[in-house]
Amino acid sequence: MPDLSDLSRRHFGKLTLAALAGMSAGVSAIARAEDKKVPQKSPLLSDPHVCRGLNTCKGKGADKKSSCAGTGQCATVASHVCGSQNQCKGQGGCGAHPGENTCKEQGECSIPLHSSAWKKARARYEELMKADGKKFGKAPAPKKTSSAS
Repeated sequence: MPDLSDLSRRHFGKLTLAALAGMSAGVSAIARAEDKKVPQKSPLLSDPHVCRGLNTCKGKGADKKSSCAGTGQCATVASHVCGSQNQCKGQGGCGAHPGENTCKEQGECSIPLHSSAWKKARARYEELMKADGKKFGKAPAPKKTSSAS
């Protein structure tokens, strides 16, 4: 390599080209790595979960007695009564994607889920489990609540 104080136009051009080629190769490698990234798993398929019938494994329900995925009773996340009180990703209720909020305090509504939110979450849960090739059982019936007559 020539003395840098005596750099000719030709050598400067070669060094510049080499630097650009290196940068291009780096950008290309980063782009390939981004393409190969595994898609993020939905928080709906993680534990703790937001409501009955959304557990991913045997024994993962609130009572620890579920016989298989999708059969657990009740939520295993901390209950809360209003939106944005969830403690972590995937622990918010209702909204467009119940159980799939991306961050703490980003969820809507309460946990456990209301009936309409639960139906939406269970349908999405089944879709995701089937896409992953995982088996799950029939969702448990909602617990009977006493009401004043």
